[in-house]
Amino acid sequence: MQYHICHLNHCRFEINHGCFNCFLDQRCSRFHRNTVNSLFLEEIFRGSVSHGLTLELGETVHILEKCEGKSFSGSIVKLDGIFPAGYVHLKKAVVTNRGQYETVVPLEDPIITEVTSTLQEWSVLWKQLYVKHKVDLFYKLRHVMSELIDLRRQLLSGHLTQDQVREVKRHITVRLDWGNDRYFNWSKHGDSCRMPVPHHLFVNLKSFTYNTIGEDTDIFFSLYDLREGKQISEKFMVKLNKNGGPKNPEKVDRLCALFTVGPTTIIAMARKIHKKLTLRRMLLNDSKKGPPQVQYRRPYGCAVLAMTPSVHFRAIVLFDSSIKFKRKTCELSLIISLQLLRGDMEQVRRENPIIFNRGVAITRKLGFPDVIMPGDIRNDLYLTLERGDFERGGKSVQKNIEVTMYVLYADGEILKECISLGSGEHNISEYRSFVLYHNNSPRWSEVIKLPIPIERFRGSHLRFEFRHCSTKDKGEKKLFGFAFTPLMREDGTTLSDESHELYIYKCDENTTFSNHALYLGLPCCKDDFNGCPNIPSSLIFQRSTKETLWIATQLSSTKLTQNVDLLALLKWKAHPDRVMDILGRLRHVCGEEIVKFLQDILDTLFSILDDNTDKYGPLVFQSLVFIINLLRDSKFYHFRPVMDTYIQKHFAGALAYKELIRCLKWYMDRSAEVVRQDHIQEAMRALEYLFKFIIQSRILYSRATCGMEEDQFRASIQELFQSIRFVLSLDSRSSETLIFTQAALLNSFPAIFDELLQMFTVQEVAEFVRGTLGSMPSTVHIGQSMDVVKLQSIARTVDSRLFSFPESRRILLPVVLHHIHLHLRQQKELLICSGILSSIFSIIKSSSLIYWLTRTCPLSDWQGEYVSCLLSLLRQMSDIHFQHLLDNFQSKEELKEFLLKIFCVFRNLMKLSIFPRDWNVMRLLTSNIIVSTTQYLSPALHKSFTDADFDFKVWNSYFSLAVLFINQPSLQLETLTPAKRKKVFDKYGDMRVMMAYELFSMWQNLGENKIHFIPGMIGPFLGVTLVPQNEVRNIMIPIFHDMMDWEQRKNGNFKQVEAELIDKLDSLVSEGKGDENYRELFSFLLEKIEQETWRETGVSFVTSVTRLMERLLDYRDCMKGDETENKKIGCTVNLLNFYKSEINKEEMYIRYIHKLCDMHLQAENYTEAAFTLLLYWELLHWEERPLREFLHYPAQSEWHRKEGLCRKVIHYFNKGKCWEYGIPLCRELAFQYESLYDYQSLSWIRKMEAAYYDNIMEQQRLEPEFFRVGFYGRKFPFFLRVRHDYERLEAFQQRMLGEFPQAIAMQHPNQPDEGILQGDAQYLQIYAVTPVSENSDVLQMDRVPDRIKSFYRVNNVRRFRYDRPFHKGPKDKDNEFKSLWIERTTLILTHPLPGISRWFEVDKRELVEVSPLENAIYVVENKNQELRTLISQYQHKQLHGNINLLSMCLNGVIDAAVNGGIARYQEAFFDKEYISSHPEDTEKITQLKDLMQEQVHVLGVGLAVHEKLVHPEMRPLHKKLIDHPLNVLGSVRHSSSSLSSHTSSETGNLLILTDSMMEHPEDLYRMQVSYMRS
Repeated sequence: MQYHICHLNHCRFEINHGCFNCFLDQRCSRFHRNTVNSLFLEEIFRGSVSHGLTLELGETVHILEKCEGKSFSGSIVKLDGIFPAGYVHLKKAVVTNRGQYETVVPLEDPIITEVTSTLQEWSVLWKQLYVKHKVDLFYKLRHVMSELIDLRRQLLSGHLTQDQVREVKRHITVRLDWGNDRYFNWSKHGDSCRMPVPHHLFVNLKSFTYNTIGEDTDIFFSLYDLREGKQISEKFMVKLNKNGGPKNPEKVDRLCALFTVGPTTIIAMARKIHKKLTLRRMLLNDSKKGPPQVQYRRPYGCAVLAMTPSVHFRAIVLFDSSIKFKRKTCELSLIISLQLLRGDMEQVRRENPIIFNRGVAITRKLGFPDVIMPGDIRNDLYLTLERGDFERGGKSVQKNIEVTMYVLYADGEILKECISLGSGEHNISEYRSFVLYHNNSPRWSEVIKLPIPIERFRGSHLRFEFRHCSTKDKGEKKLFGFAFTPLMREDGTTLSDESHELYIYKCDENTTFSNHALYLGLPCCKDDFNGCPNIPSSLIFQRSTKETLWIATQLSSTKLTQNVDLLALLKWKAHPDRVMDILGRLRHVCGEEIVKFLQDILDTLFSILDDNTDKYGPLVFQSLVFIINLLRDSKFYHFRPVMDTYIQKHFAGALAYKELIRCLKWYMDRSAEVVRQDHIQEAMRALEYLFKFIIQSRILYSRATCGMEEDQFRASIQELFQSIRFVLSLDSRSSETLIFTQAALLNSFPAIFDELLQMFTVQEVAEFVRGTLGSMPSTVHIGQSMDVVKLQSIARTVDSRLFSFPESRRILLPVVLHHIHLHLRQQKELLICSGILSSIFSIIKSSSLIYWLTRTCPLSDWQGEYVSCLLSLLRQMSDIHFQHLLDNFQSKEELKEFLLKIFCVFRNLMKLSIFPRDWNVMRLLTSNIIVSTTQYLSPALHKSFTDADFDFKVWNSYFSLAVLFINQPSLQLETLTPAKRKKVFDKYGDMRVMMAYELFSMWQNLGENKIHFIPGMIGPFLGVTLVPQNEVRNIMIPIFHDMMDWEQRKNGNFKQVEAELIDKLDSLVSEGKGDENYRELFSFLLEKIEQETWRETGVSFVTSVTRLMERLLDYRDCMKGDETENKKIGCTVNLLNFYKSEINKEEMYIRYIHKLCDMHLQAENYTEAAFTLLLYWELLHWEERPLREFLHYPAQSEWHRKEGLCRKVIHYFNKGKCWEYGIPLCRELAFQYESLYDYQSLSWIRKMEAAYYDNIMEQQRLEPEFFRVGFYGRKFPFFLRVRHDYERLEAFQQRMLGEFPQAIAMQHPNQPDEGILQGDAQYLQIYAVTPVSENSDVLQMDRVPDRIKSFYRVNNVRRFRYDRPFHKGPKDKDNEFKSLWIERTTLILTHPLPGISRWFEVDKRELVEVSPLENAIYVVENKNQELRTLISQYQHKQLHGNINLLSMCLNGVIDAAVNGGIARYQEAFFDKEYISSHPEDTEKITQLKDLMQEQVHVLGVGLAVHEKLVHPEMRPLHKKLIDHPLNVLGSVRHSSSSLSSHTSSETGNLLILTDSMMEHPEDLYRMQVSYMRS
């Protein structure tokens, strides 16, 4: 048995190339059938060996055999062959549906397969984005694809926990939705699923060099929020020596930090700040001014880098901080690398172990993280040294101020290593600020972190010492003042998070601070001064009133607070008499402080409760409710996990459950009595976490006592639920406050189920819930808001884990369905009811995808939910269920109503607008359910509504459903990628074929009732045949034979079928349906018609329809392709003529007239547009017959429509400058207006006619050129094959070859042979032709102006001529004109030019041979006519000013330097030998002589006119022309007088051409033409 692959997997990996050398061995062994293996290709194999199977990277192959050696035999996409084993990776797989159509599915997570397939499809789109220069989308898609590859790699690693796998899959789903939303314009729900993910920025300093420093350097890195205008991270510090290397040798290649700043939103707003300070002398040029050991911290430069997704590895530009950010001009190099990491810290450590092995410095966010988990202990004080104002102190220059800061304990001891300048370096005990040169108002803005131990925080203070750093006095630092501030106030609170203005006290270098009590009693700031105003003036330290220091503090501590009320609560044991007041003031503490100290506050509350339950129980309960509700606020909602962690791991109140139950019950029991119920409602909202505390407390108590008091606990819970039922059973219609209480209880109620399941069985909890839901009033009149809340509570109950247990559903379903039934019966809250039903169906059949796919379906409100319910129900029904359903209908009317409704629902579900465009899985699943349901319902339709009980409405609804089903865009597998098409086919098959067989079967069951659907269903059935699926077409074709046969039986013909088929075929093909194979569609129909009595008419009809189809497909292909306007116009003309001549469909004929007219107008072919519209005008009559609205014409009389068309045609002729064609139409209109006495319109049309006459005489018009084009070969479209067309256009040959770049230009005008005609290529034959006017009368009239003659010479022309010269017989070397014959081809078109097209087909071809003498007569006669016309124009002043045309024409005849003029004709035809050998040409020779003499006369007149008009500067040319005519005249006279003697000896000075100058007859003929045209 042969196996075929049913799964195709694509992904990209790095591969190792190897060599392959194997052969097919007959000794092979099959794999065991129970363990199917598939191979995943790791390397491309071209299959160049014998029987080799070509494989692409990433394809999945099904193993058939394993050959001896290192090769496999396998198959892929119905191809078999061998391939090397080393090129593939073996994968386990399972086989389903064994047999001919078995499916092989790899044993891997389906989401991995989905990601792989998606990456394959996106890779194609990604390349297209690059080609289309959509750079932004290109990089975004690349980023998302990289993330998907990374997430897929994590899933494949197999090292993730279940929670981590779930999280990775969620991220994958979000990215897939995002990609589909952005790049396929499908749904809009992808980004809404995104949740903030922790992000971290890894920074690595690669290199820093600066040639001009040469001293130790400190570099600080931090993140700055541009929007907030502040620093958002701690600083990362790097210490470098004067050579640019790390001062600590252990940190070589380890200068890196990890900024843990939070979610992406913060990263997006951050800027990277780099500050550089050097440890050096005060000035760069002060090397001789002080001891070298004195050094200062001086700012030297800074740099800024914007954090964008594309920043990875950058070199930073340094700015000089001392000169207003002037860019450094000397050489520098500061190079860093950046990497953005996602996930919590544990995940980052696990995924990037190399980073942490390098000793990365963790750099935290300033302040607290977004969530503070229990057990997280932190006590950091961030101090910002902002600025200072100092006096000069009597000096002429400003000071160089350095600030030194110490952290001192209460006993005056300096705390060691309690100052941190930045992560990456050790803490220090003394901080020294950088020094700004000569600046008495320095601004430092340095942030210093003070990690002070909690136990030493109280009593500690900060001391700031100020020194002047002199550049002259041996580099000494002179102390001149100090400031200080305690870290905690007397009430136990810390410094507030704000800016502080500190007093500066004077001192000198001899001052000692050994006794810190001397200054701690002084006020440190303004607020402190207000607290102790009476300070003796005799103190040792005096305040400098004009000097101040500004600092800012920010405390990040989980143990210290700045709030007095919170501090009192945490230390309640110090004031046990104030507990009641302290608990009451908890509500006034801000939420930020409460969540910061959440664990400590909860521990305190439960310790108070344990201390005196009876006294403090209610207040502790209220406080607990307040904190729980605080976490419901969106601002603090992310702290709920903190509360959960506390309850599970840190909560220790084993006795708390008793008081919590008692207080909660007391609140509920008072709900019927109390008017103000705010506190009761707050307790109801906190019900979830109250039960969590209750259950956890009971668990702790049970563990401690081995399950004591279990019965009392259960009894208390029973009593509590009785109180809950009591609250819900109260009549709330008269009490609005009670409504809110009940609503709060119902909203919180479903959240307690999981907690109860920890202590009670599923049945017990279900009984609790049933009793509670059953206590609600069984009415829908309690108020709309309560109806919504009640149903929402029921919905959450159904969605809960409790409802997933079958034993609980048996208890809960009756009460749930009871409430739903009440609302459905009253048509109330349908959206929520549908959601509940969807959830129930989803749980009953958990494998159903319908619920999850349709619950957000963009239908109107509630429809999407009911769709999910209906589809879920139908999917679970078997034939037994359907039979039971159909048997329950009491009458056929009920069955009819049911069938009509469900067919209508199915049709609505198949419309594209029902589901989002990208929900292909949902559409396919819906289609599968529809076709299955239809198969169950079809027998009932046939059984109940056929023969005598036939019902057209039901049958028509069924057929409409089947047609719409087959034409669904989602089922057109041909439009899908091969991978998707195979996946759909493997799972569902081709559902179009299934429905087509069902439709055909039902059609056959109709019998005589088929006639009711003729012609109504012809169009829909024809639309089905246009589906590009051969099997569907073969199924549907016999239906058309049936229709023709039944109409033939009834009416004796099938005119209705014929008319409807043609109309629908045109409209359907124009919509883009049908393909190349559709041309052969009706060949099957012909086979059936051959056996009918009406065979002749049937075959004729099918043949016509087939030819129409060919033209329609050509027309469609031209219209939708990038074809030129000429191709489109030619194709439209071809189709238009077909409708008129072969099918005689006037309406379709008129439609295409207007389509062709629009094309001409778009191409500005106004004359052709007029001729096209004239076709419709000719179909109308000057009658008052009313016409219906048609195309863009309103309902009007035939007379008015013809008048409007006539005006429009005249207008187009005017724009095309073909006034001669517009004048007869003007006369036609004038006659109509005159007969109706419409003199106003008559006056208007007569004026227009007169204007056209003026235009003819006054306006210049260019004469067109004509070209013959031959299209040969089968590669041309149908409407161009074997055609000879004419078009007017300059540079025609180059343009035609541009239109057909694949065509081969034929270099000769000869008729092509059969090989070219039937060749599988394109051949173009192009050459110029001359029009032969049929208006000879006008052209021969002398008094007709040449302007008029030129028009008739090239318009209304059907005959065109092309001359080909050749030599017959031996060529005369002395005068080739004697043997030069002309092959004259005259081609007659089907229609005259101009017409409805710029080219027409050749209808007839005439070929004649012109003798040399006849050709000479033709040439001289035409030249005489040209001269007469030109001379006449100058005589009548039709041409003014420039006489160059006349000069050139005269010079071309008189001084014929190219071909010898008429002298050659004299030598050739006036020769004695020629005359004697051609006696039959005597008359023609005489005619040629007369034409020559006439030419001499015309030349004389022309020279006379030329002499009058010639410009003085052109007189030499005129004199030259006068000198030559004597020779010409003498030659002509001598020839005339010597005809009798058959000699001509006088040639004068005529130019003689030698043989060497004339090698080919074509050259000689071109010279004749040149003479003629000169």
